[in-house]
Amino acid sequence: MTPSSGGLALEIVVPVFNEELVLEKSITKLANYLMHEMPSTWQITIADNASTDNTPAIARRLAAQLPNVVHRRLEVKGRGFALRDAWSASSAKVLAYLDVDLSTDLAALPPLVAPLLSGHSDISIGTRLGQSSRVSRGPKREFISRSYNFLLRRTMQVNFSDAQCGFKAIRSEVAHRLLPHIEDNGWFFDTELLIIAERSGLRIHEIPVDWVDDPDSRVDIKQTALDDLRGLVRVGSALVKGTIPVQAIYAELGRRPIVAPGRPSFFGQVLRFGLVGAASTIAFALLYLVLQGPFGAQQANFVALLVTAVGNTAANRRFTFGITGPLRLFTQQIQGLVVFTLAWFITSSSLAVLHTVYRDAAPSHELMVLTGANILATLMRFVLLRIWVFRVGRHNERAIVSAPRTSAKPAL
Repeated sequence: MTPSSGGLALEIVVPVFNEELVLEKSITKLANYLMHEMPSTWQITIADNASTDNTPAIARRLAAQLPNVVHRRLEVKGRGFALRDAWSASSAKVLAYLDVDLSTDLAALPPLVAPLLSGHSDISIGTRLGQSSRVSRGPKREFISRSYNFLLRRTMQVNFSDAQCGFKAIRSEVAHRLLPHIEDNGWFFDTELLIIAERSGLRIHEIPVDWVDDPDSRVDIKQTALDDLRGLVRVGSALVKGTIPVQAIYAELGRRPIVAPGRPSFFGQVLRFGLVGAASTIAFALLYLVLQGPFGAQQANFVALLVTAVGNTAANRRFTFGITGPLRLFTQQIQGLVVFTLAWFITSSSLAVLHTVYRDAAPSHELMVLTGANILATLMRFVLLRIWVFRVGRHNERAIVSAPRTSAKPAL
């Protein structure tokens, strides 16, 4: 296939480390598929990161024999290193990567890259957790994957469903803007990229995939999980401190609302806050009743209030006070947790008073007292959210929303 006058459209990077058993079969299968099914110009890059077996020799032979296949050798181990090296050197309009085992059905490749080639989206990912995805893997990996992505969405306030699927693509100008801010060079590379991208207002497109687990996978699940947890803490701290310039990226590349949302009136804020508060109170009550038995009253109260506080702050930020975009998102969550601490003090004090007066108070009596205390805490929360947490962000959010987008539109 001869590149068009527009240059190389798609480069697919396949990171490999000691993959001599599957490399030739997988690259040949991928090249054959692209020759028959991919109308755009393409290139496959075998990114060998410090293999010690026969992988480099096989990769060089494939590059010599197959059209549009190249080999890059990197003398350091790490999937993130391999992707960073290959993507930084690429001149393609769209950059993608696939796991060498080809666990994801290649039929998903055209819909993966199409919205990036058209300029509709900035990043495209395959998801194994969509309703129409078809996945074959063991219960242990399924549980770990779902638990990790659930934790990721709740702690980082992101919307993408599957951070770890080895089937992703990104527009080159977006990759070149984000890569300098990604610290991880291992398995957490994908997650860090997606968190920064979403916090920067970039559009992430998801497609359901058919995926079959590789039984010979050599990924150390326990170590990878620990590394990912450390990565979440590091990235979350960096976002709170402002060391990742998401506002600058947002102003340059971010996708803003078509019409800037107006801030609701005071009456509208009261009404919306009441709806959010009612939902939070119901959620709190249900969580407390579930947790009170195994944990005890005080611990159940703390956990239930903490979980609902995070959701309450996020809902009030967008629904009650009309704030969108990444500006001060994590700072406001931290301030929301301060408000939560005050609310927890009110409710825990009410429990302490109840148990002082009635030592054998029933769970129903505890719930009644906590519900009343929560009403008082809710009123306090509204006042503090309105005059402290979300007051400063109002003008800045409008400034970000109205800022012009300076990046050039991608060529089609």
